[in-house]
Amino acid sequence: MNVEEKHLIASEKFSIHDSHLQEKANLVIYFGGKKAFEDAPVYQTLRRTYPNSILVGCSTGGEIAGNDIHENSVISLAIDFEKTTVKSSSYTIHLSSESFNIGQKIGSDLLGDDLKGIFILSDGLHANGSALVDGVLSKVGKHIPLMGGLAGDGSNFKKTLVGIDKIPCEKQIVAIGFYGDAIRFGHGSEGGWEPFGLERKITKSHGNVLYELDGKPALDIYKSYLGKRADDLPASALLFPLAVSHPDTPDVSMIRTILSVDEELKTMTFTGDIPENYSARLMHSTVGHLIEGARSAGEAAQSGVNSTKDSVGILISCIGRKLAMGSRVIDEVDAVWNSFGEAPCFKAGFFSYGEISPGTYSGVSELQNQTMTVMTFTEDC
Repeated sequence: MNVEEKHLIASEKFSIHDSHLQEKANLVIYFGGKKAFEDAPVYQTLRRTYPNSILVGCSTGGEIAGNDIHENSVISLAIDFEKTTVKSSSYTIHLSSESFNIGQKIGSDLLGDDLKGIFILSDGLHANGSALVDGVLSKVGKHIPLMGGLAGDGSNFKKTLVGIDKIPCEKQIVAIGFYGDAIRFGHGSEGGWEPFGLERKITKSHGNVLYELDGKPALDIYKSYLGKRADDLPASALLFPLAVSHPDTPDVSMIRTILSVDEELKTMTFTGDIPENYSARLMHSTVGHLIEGARSAGEAAQSGVNSTKDSVGILISCIGRKLAMGSRVIDEVDAVWNSFGEAPCFKAGFFSYGEISPGTYSGVSELQNQTMTVMTFTEDC
């Protein structure tokens, strides 16, 4: 496996000056600022440089390029697999309720005897991430790792862009399947958040829309915790995600991030399902805890690969972590890379509206929120 990392920036007109892979690359994964995609022919540049490659990318809440963080740039990883086959699938989503069925279609498209893993990128505003993952797994099986995330738009929540072999646009869900015995994956996903306030019961919800907590309008209760920050919803909600747990397993929580609020209906829409009769608590964190979570995710991902050969490391961190840590967000990126040690690795990533990875305890892929999620892969040649 040969890899080429490129960082495209506005001052250089998002151009690529040289490439040693070009026709050899069969997969390019790229992440960029929405403004970069809208203002410059980024896709066309990548297509000219890598004419024989599948091109898959999305908009972000910030780009991770090596050991640094950028805004309105593009980071790409071009990969020349020597023994691994890749295949793509893509669909347009109009309604959140379509997520499970689209997941099933993607799973059916990518199903194969030698399927070893799936990388998936989804529109960050129109999809129910947990239903999407469940749909894919219903076709390929829970033993197949799904890794990826929901596209971002900074803290704006207006429009996210995703594309595979075309200019990234709205309402797209795309996926890449990896096939063959040579490919090996590692993954890790950790949060670092802690609950606070009262534990409440989800008394009314539908899919990823929360109506009531303890029989009262959910938005009113949430605003009472936020105080003055309520004026900045939904962006301020990124600092206070919701932990949702089954009553029989209160110590195992799913963290959910708010996408939007409806002031008239007093509801909140999340990136994943909010099941009725589950318990819910607000979460908060410290910078130190978030950095420690990132370090743990990096260690887990690298241990899965544990290779002296070239590998790829993809970081997907929630935009809420970026807002919570401020200028210290670079420390969580450093924590991941430091956990890799001296292993040769080409690195890229982005800040998302949701992360997809096998669960730390279950080992089954699921929608994560407010985590640092790390995916690694390499080939045994």
